[in-house]
Amino acid sequence: MLNLYKLEIFATVVQTGSFSAAADRLLMTQPAVSQHIHDLEASLGARLFQRGRRGVSLTPAGETLHAYTREILRLLAEAENAVTDVQHLANGQVTVAATPGVGVYLLPDWAQAFRQHYPNLTVTVQTGTTPQIIAGLRGGRMDLGIIEGELDEGVDQEGIGVLALEVNEQFVIVGSRHPWWQRDAVHLAELGGQSMVMRQRNSQTRTWLDGELQRAGVPVQVAAEFDNVESIKRAVAKGKDITILPAYAVHSELELGLLRALPVEGKPLQRTLKLVWNQQAFFTPVTRTFLRFLTRYLPALSELDI
Repeated sequence: MLNLYKLEIFATVVQTGSFSAAADRLLMTQPAVSQHIHDLEASLGARLFQRGRRGVSLTPAGETLHAYTREILRLLAEAENAVTDVQHLANGQVTVAATPGVGVYLLPDWAQAFRQHYPNLTVTVQTGTTPQIIAGLRGGRMDLGIIEGELDEGVDQEGIGVLALEVNEQFVIVGSRHPWWQRDAVHLAELGGQSMVMRQRNSQTRTWLDGELQRAGVPVQVAAEFDNVESIKRAVAKGKDITILPAYAVHSELELGLLRALPVEGKPLQRTLKLVWNQQAFFTPVTRTFLRFLTRYLPALSELDI
């Protein structure tokens, strides 16, 4: 008779693409994973994987078993979600990865609000670049990803679900020493020649902004580059440079009067907040509960089957 535990190991090897990656994800040794797969193959009298230099691939028998395994695990997840009452769980966790702005300025508030409703459940927040988040989702190291902006063309998106959540306008941020401090708005062309504090080169945000300004024919002078938003805000507040940020990243500074956020006429600078997830995995009851809770902040999540 097929063993559910071995089928879960089999599915993990398929998902990760190698015995070693599956072992890392399952917190097992590679020989242990290999032994479980060997036992499964012996019990079926069929070879399930072709071994190669770059990992493993399914044989025809493996393809057939994987289709059935997916259905078995789907039904198992469906049963778990139908029966589980998260309000009475002793503990539970959802791991959410986010790009830096979201991870620092949005997710902490959402996680704390969630904890007030479900004190026994934990939200673990990780920050990373979009490629790192996609790799983490594919490797099973996180349950959900929330990213701001674009999915890199070089990122393998196969098997990754994407849902647009909301569009965030980007503002020109200035400190009290800047001549625009009393302005109510600016035109994009006015940014030409301005001294700007920016994210580090090759970051997704920097690549996006450079592209937008170049397409608009707006040359800027890079005054400084930082790898985090807090340093950017501090530099702008203390000097005469400008930067481009969404309003949620400067909420506290606006309230304290340390910075001003000037809208750009016509709203030409916008980025879209997106939910990303592994379509090969199944949402746990805790993950589903967290997504349902977030619909109060992100109504677009109601489009998901949760």
